[in-house]
Amino acid sequence: MPLADGPGHLLRIGLSGGIGSGKSTVSRTLSGQGAIIIDADQLARQVVEPGTPGLEAIAQRFGSGILTGDGTLDRPALGRIVFGDTAARRDLEAITHPLIAQRTREEIEAAPPGSIVVHDVPLLVEAGYAPRYHLVIIVGASWQTRLARLVSHRGMDRAEARARIEAQAGDEERRAVADVWLDNEGTVTQLQRATRVLYAERLVPFLANLERGVGLQTQEVPGPQEVQRLTARLQHLLGDHLDGDLLLDPGTASLLVPLAPGVTAGAVRERLARGGFPGVGQARHASADPGRPVVLTLREHTVGADG
Repeated sequence: MPLADGPGHLLRIGLSGGIGSGKSTVSRTLSGQGAIIIDADQLARQVVEPGTPGLEAIAQRFGSGILTGDGTLDRPALGRIVFGDTAARRDLEAITHPLIAQRTREEIEAAPPGSIVVHDVPLLVEAGYAPRYHLVIIVGASWQTRLARLVSHRGMDRAEARARIEAQAGDEERRAVADVWLDNEGTVTQLQRATRVLYAERLVPFLANLERGVGLQTQEVPGPQEVQRLTARLQHLLGDHLDGDLLLDPGTASLLVPLAPGVTAGAVRERLARGGFPGVGQARHASADPGRPVVLTLREHTVGADG
């Protein structure tokens, strides 16, 4: 699936962070700035409301004990079944994930062209969703800070809070996919201010460049972690049109993108442009993201070429 779907352009943002990190504050702030928020947790609740095929399938799999007296889902009861039971959790995900994916597609299709669409996904890292987006925002806070918040703000038992944190991805995994890391060791006001600055100075210009087809030329050489993120994103964008890993060309400060045999640069031009890398010349593309300038040089397969 391309990163920007349907007519016109959407800027698709992935938003995540560990429990207690402050992700909800960022989501609300972005909404207040004009972004369209697609809340994965909210969709997950919608697809298991009373009378839905999702709830019926869950009851068939796990029994009527996961229903309350009025026929709604008893989340704590279901949680006790699936927490720590990998097979049970996978069965639950096999029911709910396709339903949530369908609702997500419907929300995206309903967004007007020229929108900034933020997909708020608590388990974005764990699910491997990062390459799907133009940009990924991770809200971060230390393990100790998050634990304290869960105990003091949400009234969680300390052992439960610790278990919830440890069940999620760690900071190293989150940083590996983060295009933007919003540190939340400070106050709510500081996080809101940083989010508004990010929206105005990076997301809005990114969308404008995407709509105009403007790629930003640069002589900057991307670092190893950035190359990994770009590789994953281009693999998602190009699929079997890509033939191997990206190669850094220090001489031109660009990344060489090897195309599969029979694939021309022209054949993937529109796909790359909609994915955030407009064309800037013959077989050359550049990122529309003002916070991550990078140039791509497409390398077509030739008979007898190495690699």
